[in-house]
Amino acid sequence: MAGKLKSIFISVAISLSFFLSYATPLEYQTLLLTSLPKPAQTLSWSTQQESEHETGLEIETSLSLDLHHVDNFSPAFNSSPQSLFNLRLRRDAIRVKALSTRAAARPRTNVTRRARDFSSSIISGLAQGSGEYFTRLGVGTPPRYVYMVLDTGSDVVWLQCSPCRKCYTQSDAVFNPTKSTSFSRLPCASPLCRRLDSPGCNKGKNCLYQVSYGDGSFTDGEFSTETLTFRRNRVKNVALGCGHDNEGLFVGAAGLLGLGRGKLSFPVQAGRRFGGKFSYCLVDRSSSSKPSSLLFGESAVARKAVFTPLLTNPKLDTFYYVGLNGISVGGVRVAGITASLFKLDAIGNGGVIVDSGTSVTRLTRPAYVALRNAFRGGASSLKRSPDFSLFDTCFDLSGKTEVRVPTVVLHFTGADVSLPASNYLIPVDSDGKFCFAFAATMSGLSIIGNIQQQGYRVVFDLAGNRVGFAPKGCA
Repeated sequence: MAGKLKSIFISVAISLSFFLSYATPLEYQTLLLTSLPKPAQTLSWSTQQESEHETGLEIETSLSLDLHHVDNFSPAFNSSPQSLFNLRLRRDAIRVKALSTRAAARPRTNVTRRARDFSSSIISGLAQGSGEYFTRLGVGTPPRYVYMVLDTGSDVVWLQCSPCRKCYTQSDAVFNPTKSTSFSRLPCASPLCRRLDSPGCNKGKNCLYQVSYGDGSFTDGEFSTETLTFRRNRVKNVALGCGHDNEGLFVGAAGLLGLGRGKLSFPVQAGRRFGGKFSYCLVDRSSSSKPSSLLFGESAVARKAVFTPLLTNPKLDTFYYVGLNGISVGGVRVAGITASLFKLDAIGNGGVIVDSGTSVTRLTRPAYVALRNAFRGGASSLKRSPDFSLFDTCFDLSGKTEVRVPTVVLHFTGADVSLPASNYLIPVDSDGKFCFAFAATMSGLSIIGNIQQQGYRVVFDLAGNRVGFAPKGCA
């Protein structure tokens, strides 16, 4: 009897808490409704930078890049908007699974193996086109310009190289290291080779690398150093993989520029030159043909950014972990969403990461259910619509040009990030169907995705051990 009374008391307490949370008026903002369009029909790359490479100057303190969404570069480019969006969600699901698998994996020890007999514990979420954004940069001397995927969820920089044992089709000619005066193979005993999770060594005592991805795709070849050219700025001696066997994905790009936090990522390798700072601003690929931007150096730190400390995972150094303490809907803290749901424990389980290549923010299931229910309560005046893919909270907004929706604020440690309405209620077709752009994950790892980051300049300050968010930072 006592147990039954206790259960009734808890149920009443939860109901009373929910009622009191919404006894005061909620905060709302206006969402201007747009359908789901196709991506831009042309890319705005400037060829001037490629024709002027001979006058390039070595970089001193900063550099910048344009970023484009991968859907502009996809074989499914001419598909319907709905098909492209479904493709994006499929890529997202594979990436989330791979990131969660890596976060849950046990740390590996470095073991040097013989030629062709080595492996790596590097597992990224790249799949079916890899990261969501890509850019164009020069490789070698003189620079050969190629498309490269950018990814904050992986570290190793690599590109396809001739001779190819097996290479996928890319838009530009495969890089030929024999035509570059700055290409240099790394010896097995070099410190850079030892930074690989599991370095290999060929008969010539040159370093070998291999990177495996969540869907079984991989790249392997020689680990080398080369010069990279960003616009007219050159960065020398960047350690990268020169891949001779590359199988499975990547949709036309030549390779990948790893922006993770690990010791072989580009930001860490070039950290001294740029003060350990970089930032990006992601323009919504479905509403603008303008490119996004990536900055390195002091200019990357936006003045209006609010910062939250970076947390350290003792078993994994790649991801950007932050502390998430709660979420507000309509100006009211959602009951049940506390810091304990997102805690990164002493052995590296759980936590929250900020990731450029995941689209939809994933939250641990208890947090997501509480957030979803709070949003449904605040949006009860909107006409509900059936579920769509991974989204279980959708609305039929056909015939409307704008609607009022409750505000959503992410409360990080020391930084409150108020999301624009378009960052959490998004079109999923061209017929007025909009869905709440969060999802649950059964793993302990939560991920802040790029839909929620759009329009913000997201600052990664490795020197200051912090991540910042600046609203309207794309200008």
